[in-house]
Amino acid sequence: MLQTSARLLRLLSLLQSRPDWPGTELAERLDVTTRTVRRDVDRLRELGYPVDSTPGIAGGYRLGVGGAMPPLLLDDEEACAVAVGLRGAAAGWVTGIEESSLRALSKIEQILPSRLRHRITGLQSSIMLLPGDCPVVDADLLTALAAACRANEGVRFGYRDAVRRVEPYRLVRAGRYWYLLAYDLDRDDWRTFRVDRVARPIQPGARFTPRPEPAGDTATYVSESLTRAPYRYQATILFHAPLEKVAETTSPTAGRLEARDEHSCVYYTGAEALDTIAVYIALKGIDFEVLEPPELKEFVAGLAARLTRAVA
Repeated sequence: MLQTSARLLRLLSLLQSRPDWPGTELAERLDVTTRTVRRDVDRLRELGYPVDSTPGIAGGYRLGVGGAMPPLLLDDEEACAVAVGLRGAAAGWVTGIEESSLRALSKIEQILPSRLRHRITGLQSSIMLLPGDCPVVDADLLTALAAACRANEGVRFGYRDAVRRVEPYRLVRAGRYWYLLAYDLDRDDWRTFRVDRVARPIQPGARFTPRPEPAGDTATYVSESLTRAPYRYQATILFHAPLEKVAETTSPTAGRLEARDEHSCVYYTGAEALDTIAVYIALKGIDFEVLEPPELKEFVAGLAARLTRAVA
C-alpha cells in the first residue's frame, strides 16, 4: 500500500511538471506497465484530480482543469519560490491579497522541511524594501487585466484624465512597475500603460481578433517605449565590450542593447537630463563612445575635463 501511495505521488508530480505525457513514457519513468499507469490514473481521478486521457497508440495523459483546487506537489526550488513570493505579497507589494497570502504562507511553512525553512528565512532576511521603493498595484486590477489579455477582450479605463479604449495583450513587470502592452483603438497604434496609473473600474469591451504584436518582439517594443520615447534626450552609445558583459550591468528598463559584433554592442537609452545618461554609462566601467546626440558628446567632454582637474 505504501509503495502504491508513493507511486501515485510520483505520478502526480510528473503530470504537474509538463502539459502532456505519453502513457509509455510514464510507465518507463515509474518502472511499471502501461496497465498499471491506467489504474493509477483512475485512482487519481477518484481523489479529485482531473486527468484527461487521449486514446490510441500516440495517446497519453494530461492534468486538466477541475471544479476545485486539488493538492499541489512542489519540488524544493518551487516551494522556495512560492514562499518568498507569498511573503512579498503579504508585505503589500500587491494590494488586496495580503491576508490570503499570509494564510497560504502559513500553510506552506507549516509543512516545509527544516532545511527549506532555514533557506527561505535566510533569503528573506537579506531583502529590504524602503518605503515607497516599490509602487503597489491592486491585485484585482492585475487580475482583471490578465483575464482580458487571456480572453482577447477589449477594455476601457481612465488614464491621465482621459478614457482609453484598448485591446490588451501583455502584462509586463519591468523594474519597479507593472506595464500593460495594448493596442489603443482611438490612437490606432500600440501603447504601453503603467498599471498603477490605470483608474478603476475597468469596463469590458468587445472581443477582438489578436493582431501581430509590434515588431514581432514584445520585449523589444516595451523596452524601447520605456527607455527612449518619453525623454527629452535620446542617446546612442557604442560599448567596446560583448553584449553579454554590458547586459550584466544594464536594466531592460534603462536601455536597449544590440550586438554590433562579438567585441562590441550599441546601447539605446534616454533621459530628461544629460548628466543622468553620462553618469550611468560612465559608472559601468566599460570603454565607450558617444555616437549621438552631439549635446551628450559635449557634456561628456566637459565632465571628463572637470574630473581630470579634480585629481591633478
